[in-house]
Amino acid sequence: MSPANELMNCDEFREMISADPAFDDGAAHLAACSECQAFRREIQSLNQKIAKAMQIEVPDLKLPELPAIDAENIVPIMARKGVSKPAWFALAASVLLAALLGVRMMSVGVDYDSLADEVLAHLDHEPYALRVSGTPVSDARLSRVVPDDVARLDHGAGLITYARSCEIHGKTVPHLVIQGEHGPVTILLMPDESVAQATPLDGENVHGVILPVGSGSIAIIGAREEKLERIENSVLNSVRWST
Repeated sequence: MSPANELMNCDEFREMISADPAFDDGAAHLAACSECQAFRREIQSLNQKIAKAMQIEVPDLKLPELPAIDAENIVPIMARKGVSKPAWFALAASVLLAALLGVRMMSVGVDYDSLADEVLAHLDHEPYALRVSGTPVSDARLSRVVPDDVARLDHGAGLITYARSCEIHGKTVPHLVIQGEHGPVTILLMPDESVAQATPLDGENVHGVILPVGSGSIAIIGAREEKLERIENSVLNSVRWST
C-alpha cells in the first residue's frame, strides 16, 4: 500500500477520478468507501456512454467522376489528396464530443443577462456536486475553499458534502453543497458581488435566492420542494466577510 493511498480522502479521490476515469491509484481508499465506489461507477458509466456515442459509422467519401482531360495540352500538377475516412471520423467525433461535454464545461467568455442567469447556468456545469451523500468534506478542504480572508463559515447550515473554488462573473468564489431535507442545496459565497435586494432564482427544477450580505452576496439554490428559509438563516448567521 502506497502512502498516497493511505492518505487519500474522498475529495482527492473524486477529483482524480473525475479528471481521469481510468485512475486506479486509490485502491485502498476505494475499498473502504462505498460512496466513492458509487461515484467511480457513475463517472465510468458516463465515460463509456461518451465513447459509445463516438463510435459512429462514417461512409467512404465518394468523389464525382471527372470529365476526360487532354493531358498533352495542360501543365500537370501534383494530385490533391482526398479526405480519408479517418480524417472524417476524427472531425465527426470531435464535434460530437464537444456537444456531449459542452454542458459540463465552464463557458469561457459567455455573457449572461444577469448574475441570476449565470448562477443558474453554473449548476449545470458541475452535476456531480448534486449527489445525496452522508460524507462531509474535510475541515482542511473547507478551509482551502473558504479561507479566513474570504469568510468564516461553520457547519451550522448543515452537512457540507462538496466544496470547490469556482468562477462566477470572472471571480473565484466558494461553491458549497449541503444536504437539505429534499436533496442537495447549493451555496455560492460571492463576497465581491453586491446586489441591492434579494433576487429570486427560478430554474426548471430548482428555486432559490441571491441574498445581499454586506458588500457581497450569497446564492442558495435547492429543489422546488426544499424549504430554504432555515438554511438561509443559518448561512446568514454563520458567514461573515473578512474583507
